[in-house]
Amino acid sequence: MAKITYIEHNGTEHVIEVANGLTVMEGARDNGVPGIDADCGGACACSTCHAYIHPDWFGKLPQVEDMEADMLDFAYETDPKRSRLTCQIKVTDALDGLIVHLPEKQI
Repeated sequence: MAKITYIEHNGTEHVIEVANGLTVMEGARDNGVPGIDADCGGACACSTCHAYIHPDWFGKLPQVEDMEADMLDFAYETDPKRSRLTCQIKVTDALDGLIVHLPEKQI
């Protein structure tokens, strides 16, 4: 289980314990965190779970796969140094303390 901090665009923080095996997107969705729409349900087909990973954490995550990179092209105001689709990040104990900033909107 990992404690993940989701920070809305307006600064509101949600600190949630997310079970291993779920995705960062599922942790947000299942706990009512606003700002993660997840229209495709986690199939990496919509980019509405886009978020900015805190710089201290970005390099600790698995590499972006080709499908995710393609979908990030459709996300709102991406940042190549911080943007990820949260449906593609599996939660493990190693992510305890992860900080995720949510964009102003999803497209």
